Amino acid sequence: MTKRPQLSFWNIWNMTFGFLGIQCGLALQNANVSRILQSFGADVGHLSLFWIAAPLTGMIVQPIIGHYSDQTWTRLGRRRPFFLVGALLASLALVMMPNAPVLAPYIAPMFIGAGILMIMDASINVAMEPFRALVADLLPSEQRTLGFSVQTSLIGIGAVAGAVLPYVLTNWFGVANTPAVGSERMVAPNVTYAFYIGAIVLLGSVLWTVIRTKEYPPESKPAKSSFWQIGKDFANIPKTMRQLGVVQFFSWFALFSMWVYMTPAIAEHVFGTTDNTSAAYADAGDWVGILQGVYNGVAAVFAFLLPIMARKFSRKGTHAFCLIMGAAGFISFYFIKDYRLLILPMTGIGMAWAGILAMPYSILAGALPAHKMGVYMGIFNFFITIPQICNGLIGGVMVKHLYGGHTIFAMVFSGICLLIAAISVVFVDDKDDSVRLFAKNY
Repeated sequence: MTKRPQLSFWNIWNMTFGFLGIQCGLALQNANVSRILQSFGADVGHLSLFWIAAPLTGMIVQPIIGHYSDQTWTRLGRRRPFFLVGALLASLALVMMPNAPVLAPYIAPMFIGAGILMIMDASINVAMEPFRALVADLLPSEQRTLGFSVQTSLIGIGAVAGAVLPYVLTNWFGVANTPAVGSERMVAPNVTYAFYIGAIVLLGSVLWTVIRTKEYPPESKPAKSSFWQIGKDFANIPKTMRQLGVVQFFSWFALFSMWVYMTPAIAEHVFGTTDNTSAAYADAGDWVGILQGVYNGVAAVFAFLLPIMARKFSRKGTHAFCLIMGAAGFISFYFIKDYRLLILPMTGIGMAWAGILAMPYSILAGALPAHKMGVYMGIFNFFITIPQICNGLIGGVMVKHLYGGHTIFAMVFSGICLLIAAISVVFVDDKDDSVRLFAKNY
């Protein structure tokens, strides 16, 4: 494969800008879907089961999209057609999610909401997977850490916007954060309008990347292979991917607990309520949005330090440091009773989030064959979705029987998982980084 020329910062910014909108939609989902499903009647002990829909669809969709995008070349390029279609469908799902009660005469809103969650996540995965491959396609090895770091920064900006939208709509514009008494709508107006805004941001940012980014045509006609080739590719995954799989398992098991249980954990442990219909619970939910904005904001800024740290300390050392900071953040949740002080642990979690979004992909890209970049990036998603599915299956059982119903202990266990992930990084073989460090020293 011909070595790719280095691109300017703004070229890299444009090619990754669509992730801003995608993450805005994901942040709205992560911060509010548990709250929405509870308003539809879901029990806190069953929330993790509903959340299985998201990683399960990702596990199915991403390798398929990667496989077919590797073999595609159109007037829009190779990757852009896929994330454009995904953005259109994901925007529609964002609009539908808070309106699930409209179909209540036919199906219980709780199950409609779970179905829309699955559609939303499938669509976001269709849009998201090609963005990872696009960075690896267009950038030379020495710019990939920068590329994934810029992508992480935009993810952080989009996530901040999505996470704080309900809070901003309530506290700046006076939009109610609880449904009107006697209203048929079960979802608070501030959450509903936030999802509408998120749909617009998601579609608009992806269109920016589609219009402003040019893909390189393939050096030869893309080879066609059957759908079943995905299974063969999975059986031959590179050693580095297998090693990173262990790191990813414990990292994403921890993150899944945060997304599912942060609202009930903070509501009980800090705001002193388990009544999801109370004003105190609504205040806790809005504050969780702010906290998720904090960790994503930290990630957006800290991402720009990752290339510098990676050059000085290696990519593995940088990622291990990020994970340790996240572990400290999660464990400290248990010791904090003032909701304002929760901003401090979210800083460490933001550093971990920056590392999780950038460093594994930077390490992995150098170990993958160029003509299989899409499918292997999709298969790598297994190591993100499987831990979430495992957590979804056993998380509720752990909360009920191991934690005695106190979801704050799910946050503590997330910290333990990140510590294990940090130790696992040491055993990863980073071929590109080893070559770079050898050249630097000799």
